Amino acid sequence: MTEPTRMADDEEPGGTTADEAFDGAKITDGFTTYVVGLGLSALLTAISFFIVTTTLVWQPSIPVALVVLAIAQMGVHLVFFLHITSGPDNANNVMALAFGVLVVLLLIGGSLWIMSHLNHNMPAMDQMMRMQ
Repeated sequence: MTEPTRMADDEEPGGTTADEAFDGAKITDGFTTYVVGLGLSALLTAISFFIVTTTLVWQPSIPVALVVLAIAQMGVHLVFFLHITSGPDNANNVMALAFGVLVVLLLIGGSLWIMSHLNHNMPAMDQMMRMQ
């Protein structure tokens, strides 16, 4: 069996060529990106714990603040750790992420729908006890 021939400009999306493989500046930039992401994640986590343990925040707004901080932390993870950007080589990553979100939403929504219908159609416990 013969191996397929590769053209000089063939490369996978997001891949590196032999000339770019050991570029020290890119390694430093990548490390810096991870350190910034780690710092932002740690900061958002610390803010979340601070909001819950302090009385400086209006108590009914704490759940909303935690949801906002959780969404911000998901954004930090997507950008700094999973490298989901708007670049042309990230189209497949964005599509996979969108599909994953769709599956999770369908799973959660379907589960809530089924439990709601079960709750509505099941008799109350005192009625079940009278049936026996």
